[in-house]
This record gives sequence, structure tokens and C-alpha cells, in this order.
Amino acid sequence: MARTSQQDRKSVYGAAPVQDPVSSHTLAVIVDNEPGVLARVIGLFSGRGYNIESLTVAETDHTARKSRITIVCSGTVHVIEQIHHQLSRLVPVHKVSNLTLESTHLERELALLKVVGKKDKRIEALRVADIFRARVVDSTLESFVFEITGTTEKVNAFIDLMRPLGLTEISRTGVAAISRGKEGVYEAA
Repeated sequence: MARTSQQDRKSVYGAAPVQDPVSSHTLAVIVDNEPGVLARVIGLFSGRGYNIESLTVAETDHTARKSRITIVCSGTVHVIEQIHHQLSRLVPVHKVSNLTLESTHLERELALLKVVGKKDKRIEALRVADIFRARVVDSTLESFVFEITGTTEKVNAFIDLMRPLGLTEISRTGVAAISRGKEGVYEAA
């Protein structure tokens, strides 16, 4: 009896369905600055099982009482379209822009890292911080607090290098993003 290889066998059920690729998208959402708005936006994500990778929110127009929420989330093209559509339908939302699809944009994040160590580890932590252009914002005889800004990938790489040097605490702001060029997320209703 001849043996067949795994490649020669075919499933009686046919080919497996092709999954759309999952990618990360940065959304800028202009909302009314009033109590409960952020909870409603977050509720939309949690109620549908969508994950938020990063979230920042701040008032951008005090006179018009508008805030900007920047959300980084992952999903297939279909999921991201659903999120965009559902956000647009919320009453306090004035505009939703998918910065990833609509324009080239800049993203930055700020992180504060506390590194505790002595002797060679302190010297190495300062050397790595210099390479990454991180600033020392606090120093004691046993610890440093570093401030680093950059892309999420840069911040993650710095954190990974600081772990073996005595990293004990991290505080991150989340992603702030803005489109390049003259076009932007206009806050008009």
C-alpha cells in the first residue's frame, strides 16, 4: 500500500476561509467636551468586543467645548469600517477620521520609566538613554526616571533594553497623532 504525504491529502471540506489581515489604525474623534462622552465611546468598543491599544483625550477648543480622542485599535478592514461607522453615529461625536487611511500622519508617545540599579547597571542605563535621546528627569543615588518621546516602536525598544537594567515602573501617555500637510481633522460640526 502506497503512503500519501500530508501535501497529497485534500480536505473533504474544501479550503479554509481566507482571513482578512488584521492591522492597526489610528482614529481621531472630535466630540463635545461634556461628562459621559468618553464612557459612551469606550462603551461602544467594549460592548462589541473591540480592543483599544491606546487612548488619549484632551480638550482642543475651550470656546466651542470640543475634545479630541485619539484611539489606536486593531482589526480587519471590515471591523475598522464598523468602528468608524458606529462612532460616527454617536450623538456627541462631530467627526471621525481614520488617520491611517486618510493621510500620512505623525504619531508620538511619551513615557516615564523608573530604573533602579547600582554601578555598571546605572552606567549602562545612562548609555542606552543617550542612544535613544531619553532625558533624565529625576535622579537619586539608586534610581533614575527617564523621559522618552517617539513612536510606539521606539518607546517599546527602550523599555525592552531597560528591563534587565532594573526597570521597576512605567507610565505611558498613549499615542498622540496628527495628519501631515495642510489638511487636517477640522473640528467644525
